[in-house]
Amino acid sequence: MFRAYNIRSGIIFSVFTGLLVSIPWLIRLDIGYYILASWQMFVRFLSSWFIHHFFLLYPFPLSFKQNKKLKGFVSIAAATFVSLFIARLFSWQDLPVWSPYTSLSQPQILLVNIFRNFVGSFFCYIIVYYYQLHLQLQQSKLENEYLKQDQLKAQLFSLQQQISPHFLFNSLSTLRTIAPDQETKAYVMQLANVYRYLLTLSDSQKVQVGSELTFLRSYLYILQERYEDALQVEIAIEERYMQYYMPALTLQILVENALKHNVVSSDEPLRLRVYTQEGSLVVANSYQPKLSTEESHGKGLKNINDRYTLLSGGRIDVVQQEGLFIVTVPLLYQDRLTVVERSKSNYQ
Repeated sequence: MFRAYNIRSGIIFSVFTGLLVSIPWLIRLDIGYYILASWQMFVRFLSSWFIHHFFLLYPFPLSFKQNKKLKGFVSIAAATFVSLFIARLFSWQDLPVWSPYTSLSQPQILLVNIFRNFVGSFFCYIIVYYYQLHLQLQQSKLENEYLKQDQLKAQLFSLQQQISPHFLFNSLSTLRTIAPDQETKAYVMQLANVYRYLLTLSDSQKVQVGSELTFLRSYLYILQERYEDALQVEIAIEERYMQYYMPALTLQILVENALKHNVVSSDEPLRLRVYTQEGSLVVANSYQPKLSTEESHGKGLKNINDRYTLLSGGRIDVVQQEGLFIVTVPLLYQDRLTVVERSKSNYQ
Protein backbone atom coordinates (compact mmCIF):
# COMPACT_ATOMS: atom_id res chain seq x y z
CA MET A 1 0.00 0.00 0.00
CA PHE A 2 2.65 2.54 1.09
CA ARG A 3 4.70 1.79 -2.02
CA ALA A 4 1.87 3.36 -4.05
CA TYR A 5 2.33 6.57 -2.04
CA ASN A 6 5.85 7.00 -3.53
CA ILE A 7 7.37 7.97 -0.17
CA ARG A 8 10.88 8.50 -1.52
CA SER A 9 9.68 10.95 -4.17
CA GLY A 10 7.49 12.67 -1.56
CA ILE A 11 10.45 13.22 0.78
CA ILE A 12 12.63 14.62 -2.02
CA PHE A 13 9.81 16.93 -3.17
CA SER A 14 9.09 18.13 0.40
CA VAL A 15 12.75 18.79 1.22
CA PHE A 16 13.36 20.72 -2.00
CA THR A 17 10.12 22.74 -1.72
CA GLY A 18 10.64 23.45 1.98
CA LEU A 19 14.14 24.81 1.38
CA LEU A 20 12.94 26.83 -1.62
CA VAL A 21 9.92 28.41 0.10
CA SER A 22 12.02 29.37 3.15
CA ILE A 23 14.62 31.29 1.14
CA PRO A 24 13.28 34.74 2.23
CA TRP A 25 14.47 34.00 5.78
CA LEU A 26 17.87 33.03 4.38
CA ILE A 27 18.03 36.34 2.50
CA ARG A 28 17.46 38.11 5.83
CA LEU A 29 20.44 36.10 7.13
CA ASP A 30 18.18 34.64 9.83
CA ILE A 31 19.64 31.12 9.80
CA GLY A 32 17.68 29.96 12.85
CA TYR A 33 14.32 30.93 11.34
CA TYR A 34 15.41 29.51 7.97
CA ILE A 35 16.11 26.07 9.48
CA LEU A 36 12.89 26.11 11.49
CA ALA A 37 10.83 27.32 8.52
CA SER A 38 12.38 24.70 6.21
CA TRP A 39 11.61 21.92 8.72
CA GLN A 40 8.04 23.12 9.16
CA MET A 41 7.48 23.39 5.40
CA PHE A 42 8.93 19.92 4.91
CA VAL A 43 6.43 18.41 7.37
CA ARG A 44 3.50 20.32 5.86
CA PHE A 45 4.29 19.42 2.26
CA LEU A 46 4.96 15.79 3.15
CA SER A 47 1.60 15.56 4.95
CA SER A 48 -0.08 17.12 1.91
CA TRP A 49 1.71 14.55 -0.28
CA PHE A 50 0.18 11.67 1.71
CA ILE A 51 -3.28 13.26 1.86
CA HIS A 52 -3.42 13.81 -1.91
CA HIS A 53 -2.23 10.27 -2.58
CA PHE A 54 -4.94 8.97 -0.27
CA PHE A 55 -7.71 10.82 -2.12
CA LEU A 56 -6.33 9.79 -5.52
CA LEU A 57 -5.81 6.11 -4.70
CA TYR A 58 -8.51 5.19 -2.16
CA PRO A 59 -11.45 3.20 -3.66
CA PHE A 60 -14.19 5.68 -2.83
CA PRO A 61 -17.82 5.10 -3.91
CA LEU A 62 -18.20 5.41 -7.67
CA SER A 63 -20.24 8.63 -7.58
CA PHE A 64 -17.50 10.44 -5.61
CA LYS A 65 -14.64 8.74 -7.45
CA GLN A 66 -15.87 9.87 -10.86
CA ASN A 67 -16.34 13.49 -9.75
CA LYS A 68 -12.68 14.50 -10.11
CA LYS A 69 -13.27 18.20 -9.41
CA LEU A 70 -15.06 17.53 -6.13
CA LYS A 71 -12.50 14.94 -5.09
CA GLY A 72 -9.66 17.35 -5.89
CA PHE A 73 -11.28 20.19 -3.94
CA VAL A 74 -11.86 17.99 -0.88
CA SER A 75 -8.26 16.75 -1.04
CA ILE A 76 -6.87 20.30 -1.23
CA ALA A 77 -9.17 21.48 1.59
CA ALA A 78 -8.13 18.56 3.83
CA ALA A 79 -4.45 19.20 3.16
CA THR A 80 -4.95 22.93 3.88
CA PHE A 81 -6.58 22.18 7.23
CA VAL A 82 -3.82 19.73 8.23
CA SER A 83 -1.15 22.21 7.17
CA LEU A 84 -2.74 24.94 9.35
CA PHE A 85 -2.88 22.48 12.25
CA ILE A 86 0.82 21.64 11.86
CA ALA A 87 1.70 25.34 11.73
CA ARG A 88 -0.24 25.79 14.98
CA LEU A 89 1.69 22.96 16.58
CA PHE A 90 4.92 24.69 15.65
CA SER A 91 3.52 27.92 17.19
CA TRP A 92 4.71 29.68 14.06
CA GLN A 93 3.38 33.07 13.01
CA ASP A 94 3.12 32.15 9.35
CA LEU A 95 3.13 35.65 7.86
CA PRO A 96 4.26 36.72 4.42
CA VAL A 97 7.80 38.05 4.76
CA TRP A 98 6.90 41.15 2.76
CA SER A 99 4.19 42.22 5.27
CA PRO A 100 5.06 44.23 8.36
CA TYR A 101 4.13 42.26 11.47
CA THR A 102 2.37 45.24 13.01
CA SER A 103 0.26 46.15 9.97
CA LEU A 104 -2.10 43.10 10.03
CA SER A 105 -4.90 42.23 12.43
CA GLN A 106 -5.42 38.70 13.74
CA PRO A 107 -8.30 37.94 11.27
CA GLN A 108 -6.10 39.17 8.45
CA ILE A 109 -3.24 36.99 9.64
CA LEU A 110 -5.59 33.99 9.69
CA LEU A 111 -6.83 34.72 6.16
CA VAL A 112 -3.27 35.13 4.88
CA ASN A 113 -2.28 31.81 6.48
CA ILE A 114 -5.31 30.05 4.99
CA PHE A 115 -4.57 31.46 1.54
CA ARG A 116 -0.87 30.55 1.66
CA ASN A 117 -1.58 27.01 2.85
CA PHE A 118 -4.32 26.61 0.25
CA VAL A 119 -1.90 27.68 -2.52
CA GLY A 120 0.77 25.30 -1.17
CA SER A 121 -1.74 22.45 -0.97
CA PHE A 122 -3.00 23.17 -4.48
CA PHE A 123 0.57 23.19 -5.83
CA CYS A 124 1.29 19.89 -4.09
CA TYR A 125 -1.94 18.37 -5.46
CA ILE A 126 -0.98 19.33 -9.03
CA ILE A 127 2.43 17.67 -8.57
CA VAL A 128 0.95 14.48 -7.08
CA TYR A 129 -1.85 14.29 -9.66
CA TYR A 130 0.47 14.51 -12.66
CA TYR A 131 3.02 12.26 -10.97
CA GLN A 132 0.35 9.57 -10.57
CA LEU A 133 -0.81 10.19 -14.14
CA HIS A 134 2.75 9.64 -15.33
CA LEU A 135 3.06 6.40 -13.33
CA GLN A 136 -0.25 5.12 -14.71
CA LEU A 137 0.88 5.95 -18.22
CA GLN A 138 4.13 4.07 -17.68
CA GLN A 139 2.19 1.12 -16.24
CA SER A 140 -0.16 1.14 -19.22
CA LYS A 141 2.78 1.13 -21.61
CA LEU A 142 4.32 -1.78 -19.72
CA GLU A 143 1.05 -3.72 -19.77
CA ASN A 144 0.67 -3.01 -23.49
CA GLU A 145 4.15 -4.41 -24.07
CA TYR A 146 3.23 -7.55 -22.12
CA LEU A 147 0.01 -7.85 -24.13
CA LYS A 148 1.94 -7.48 -27.37
CA GLN A 149 4.35 -10.20 -26.27
CA ASP A 150 1.46 -12.47 -25.30
CA GLN A 151 -0.23 -11.76 -28.62
CA LEU A 152 2.95 -12.60 -30.51
CA LYS A 153 3.29 -15.83 -28.53
CA ALA A 154 -0.35 -16.69 -29.25
CA GLN A 155 0.15 -15.96 -32.95
CA LEU A 156 3.27 -18.13 -32.99
CA PHE A 157 1.44 -20.93 -31.19
CA SER A 158 -1.47 -20.64 -33.62
CA LEU A 159 0.94 -20.78 -36.54
CA GLN A 160 2.61 -23.84 -35.03
CA GLN A 161 -0.78 -25.48 -34.58
CA GLN A 162 -1.56 -24.81 -38.24
CA ILE A 163 1.81 -25.94 -39.55
CA SER A 164 2.27 -29.06 -37.40
CA PRO A 165 -0.81 -31.02 -38.61
CA HIS A 166 -0.14 -30.18 -42.25
CA PHE A 167 3.52 -31.05 -41.89
CA LEU A 168 2.73 -34.34 -40.16
CA PHE A 169 0.04 -35.36 -42.66
CA ASN A 170 2.28 -34.46 -45.59
CA SER A 171 5.13 -36.41 -44.00
CA LEU A 172 2.90 -39.42 -43.38
CA SER A 173 1.61 -39.28 -46.94
CA THR A 174 5.18 -39.18 -48.23
CA LEU A 175 6.20 -42.01 -45.92
CA ARG A 176 3.26 -44.09 -47.07
CA THR A 177 4.28 -43.52 -50.69
CA ILE A 178 7.93 -44.46 -50.22
CA ALA A 179 7.30 -47.34 -47.81
CA PRO A 180 8.72 -50.52 -49.38
CA ASP A 181 6.09 -52.95 -48.10
CA GLN A 182 2.35 -53.11 -47.54
CA GLU A 183 2.60 -53.56 -43.76
CA THR A 184 4.43 -50.27 -43.37
CA LYS A 185 1.91 -48.53 -45.61
CA ALA A 186 -0.96 -49.89 -43.50
CA TYR A 187 0.74 -48.80 -40.26
CA VAL A 188 1.29 -45.27 -41.56
CA MET A 189 -2.33 -45.07 -42.72
CA GLN A 190 -3.66 -46.14 -39.31
CA LEU A 191 -1.34 -43.65 -37.56
CA ALA A 192 -2.66 -40.89 -39.81
CA ASN A 193 -6.24 -41.92 -38.98
CA VAL A 194 -5.52 -41.70 -35.24
CA TYR A 195 -3.95 -38.27 -35.53
CA ARG A 196 -6.69 -36.96 -37.82
CA TYR A 197 -9.38 -38.09 -35.37
CA LEU A 198 -7.66 -36.34 -32.45
CA LEU A 199 -7.41 -33.10 -34.44
CA THR A 200 -10.99 -33.12 -35.69
CA LEU A 201 -12.44 -33.54 -32.20
CA SER A 202 -11.92 -29.83 -31.50
CA ASP A 203 -14.23 -28.88 -28.61
CA SER A 204 -16.69 -31.77 -29.12
CA GLN A 205 -17.93 -33.19 -25.84
CA LYS A 206 -19.47 -36.30 -27.33
CA VAL A 207 -19.16 -38.33 -30.52
CA GLN A 208 -21.09 -41.13 -32.15
CA VAL A 209 -20.21 -44.68 -31.13
CA GLY A 210 -19.44 -45.51 -34.77
CA SER A 211 -16.80 -42.74 -35.00
CA GLU A 212 -15.27 -43.71 -31.67
CA LEU A 213 -15.13 -47.35 -32.74
CA THR A 214 -13.40 -46.48 -36.05
CA PHE A 215 -10.79 -44.53 -34.09
CA LEU A 216 -10.40 -47.42 -31.63
CA ARG A 217 -9.67 -49.90 -34.44
CA SER A 218 -6.88 -47.66 -35.78
CA TYR A 219 -5.50 -47.15 -32.27
CA LEU A 220 -5.57 -50.89 -31.57
CA TYR A 221 -3.85 -51.60 -34.88
CA ILE A 222 -0.88 -49.51 -33.76
CA LEU A 223 -0.86 -51.13 -30.30
CA GLN A 224 -0.99 -54.66 -31.71
CA GLU A 225 1.98 -53.90 -33.97
CA ARG A 226 3.85 -53.28 -30.74
CA TYR A 227 2.44 -55.99 -28.48
CA GLU A 228 1.57 -58.55 -31.21
CA ASP A 229 -0.01 -61.66 -29.62
CA ALA A 230 0.42 -60.22 -26.12
CA LEU A 231 -2.69 -58.09 -26.73
CA GLN A 232 -5.85 -59.93 -27.76
CA VAL A 233 -8.95 -57.87 -28.56
CA GLU A 234 -12.53 -58.81 -29.30
CA ILE A 235 -15.06 -56.18 -30.43
CA ALA A 236 -18.78 -56.93 -30.54
CA ILE A 237 -20.82 -53.75 -30.96
CA GLU A 238 -24.42 -54.11 -32.13
CA GLU A 239 -25.19 -52.11 -35.25
CA ARG A 240 -28.20 -50.40 -33.68
CA TYR A 241 -25.94 -48.62 -31.17
CA MET A 242 -23.63 -47.06 -33.77
CA GLN A 243 -25.73 -43.85 -33.88
CA TYR A 244 -25.68 -43.43 -30.09
CA TYR A 245 -23.29 -41.01 -28.41
CA MET A 246 -20.53 -41.18 -25.80
CA PRO A 247 -17.80 -38.84 -24.52
CA ALA A 248 -14.92 -38.55 -26.96
CA LEU A 249 -11.84 -40.75 -26.38
CA THR A 250 -13.61 -42.88 -23.73
CA LEU A 251 -12.55 -46.16 -25.36
CA GLN A 252 -8.96 -44.99 -25.84
CA ILE A 253 -8.68 -44.04 -22.17
CA LEU A 254 -10.10 -47.40 -21.02
CA VAL A 255 -7.72 -49.37 -23.27
CA GLU A 256 -4.75 -47.26 -22.16
CA ASN A 257 -5.78 -47.76 -18.54
CA ALA A 258 -5.83 -51.55 -18.99
CA LEU A 259 -2.37 -51.56 -20.60
CA LYS A 260 -0.93 -49.32 -17.91
CA HIS A 261 -1.96 -51.43 -14.90
CA ASN A 262 -1.76 -54.99 -16.19
CA VAL A 263 0.92 -57.39 -17.33
CA VAL A 264 1.08 -57.62 -21.14
CA SER A 265 3.33 -60.43 -22.39
CA SER A 266 3.29 -63.40 -24.74
CA ASP A 267 3.22 -65.72 -21.71
CA GLU A 268 0.41 -63.79 -20.08
CA PRO A 269 -1.50 -61.94 -22.83
CA LEU A 270 -3.94 -59.20 -21.95
CA ARG A 271 -7.43 -59.94 -23.21
CA LEU A 272 -9.74 -57.06 -24.03
CA ARG A 273 -13.40 -57.33 -24.92
CA VAL A 274 -15.51 -54.39 -26.08
CA TYR A 275 -19.22 -55.08 -26.43
CA THR A 276 -22.69 -53.61 -25.94
CA GLN A 277 -25.22 -54.73 -23.38
CA GLU A 278 -28.68 -53.28 -22.64
CA GLY A 279 -27.97 -49.75 -23.87
CA SER A 280 -24.46 -49.62 -22.42
CA LEU A 281 -20.99 -50.19 -23.77
CA VAL A 282 -18.76 -52.53 -21.77
CA VAL A 283 -14.97 -52.73 -21.78
CA ALA A 284 -13.64 -55.78 -19.94
CA ASN A 285 -10.03 -56.80 -19.58
CA SER A 286 -8.32 -59.70 -17.86
CA TYR A 287 -7.18 -58.61 -14.42
CA GLN A 288 -3.47 -59.38 -14.10
CA PRO A 289 -1.97 -56.43 -12.21
CA LYS A 290 1.70 -55.60 -12.46
CA LEU A 291 3.82 -56.38 -9.40
CA SER A 292 5.38 -52.94 -9.51
CA THR A 293 3.10 -50.46 -11.20
CA GLU A 294 3.21 -46.71 -11.65
CA GLU A 295 1.49 -44.61 -9.04
CA SER A 296 -2.13 -44.24 -10.12
CA HIS A 297 -4.47 -41.40 -9.19
CA GLY A 298 -7.46 -42.80 -11.08
CA LYS A 299 -7.58 -39.71 -13.26
CA GLY A 300 -8.62 -41.61 -16.39
CA LEU A 301 -11.73 -43.22 -14.90
CA LYS A 302 -12.54 -40.04 -12.98
CA ASN A 303 -12.33 -38.01 -16.18
CA ILE A 304 -14.78 -40.34 -17.95
CA ASN A 305 -17.14 -40.40 -14.97
CA ASP A 306 -17.14 -36.60 -14.65
CA ARG A 307 -17.96 -36.17 -18.32
CA TYR A 308 -20.81 -38.67 -18.14
CA THR A 309 -22.19 -36.83 -15.13
CA LEU A 310 -22.06 -33.58 -17.09
CA LEU A 311 -23.63 -35.06 -20.21
CA SER A 312 -26.42 -37.15 -18.73
CA GLY A 313 -26.35 -36.96 -14.95
CA GLY A 314 -25.39 -40.66 -14.91
CA ARG A 315 -22.26 -42.49 -13.82
CA ILE A 316 -20.03 -45.23 -15.15
CA ASP A 317 -19.90 -48.60 -13.36
CA VAL A 318 -16.55 -50.14 -12.40
CA VAL A 319 -16.40 -53.77 -11.19
CA GLN A 320 -13.57 -56.19 -10.49
CA GLN A 321 -14.69 -59.84 -10.41
CA GLU A 322 -13.49 -63.33 -11.34
CA GLY A 323 -10.22 -62.21 -12.85
CA LEU A 324 -11.85 -59.42 -14.85
CA PHE A 325 -11.84 -55.65 -14.62
CA ILE A 326 -15.09 -54.38 -16.12
CA VAL A 327 -16.11 -50.81 -16.90
CA THR A 328 -19.67 -50.17 -18.09
CA VAL A 329 -20.47 -46.82 -19.65
CA PRO A 330 -24.02 -45.76 -20.60
CA LEU A 331 -24.69 -44.79 -24.20
CA LEU A 332 -26.45 -41.48 -24.83
CA TYR A 333 -29.31 -40.59 -27.13
CA GLN A 334 -28.78 -37.68 -29.53
CA ASP A 335 -31.45 -35.56 -27.83
CA ARG A 336 -29.94 -35.93 -24.36
CA LEU A 337 -28.00 -32.69 -24.28
CA THR A 338 -25.95 -31.39 -21.41
CA VAL A 339 -27.03 -28.41 -19.36
CA VAL A 340 -24.31 -26.35 -21.05
CA GLU A 341 -25.44 -27.39 -24.54
CA ARG A 342 -29.07 -26.59 -23.76
CA SER A 343 -28.20 -23.13 -22.52
CA LYS A 344 -26.19 -22.52 -25.70
CA SER A 345 -29.02 -23.69 -27.93
CA ASN A 346 -31.44 -21.31 -26.20
CA TYR A 347 -29.38 -18.35 -27.36
CA GLN A 348 -28.95 -19.51 -30.94
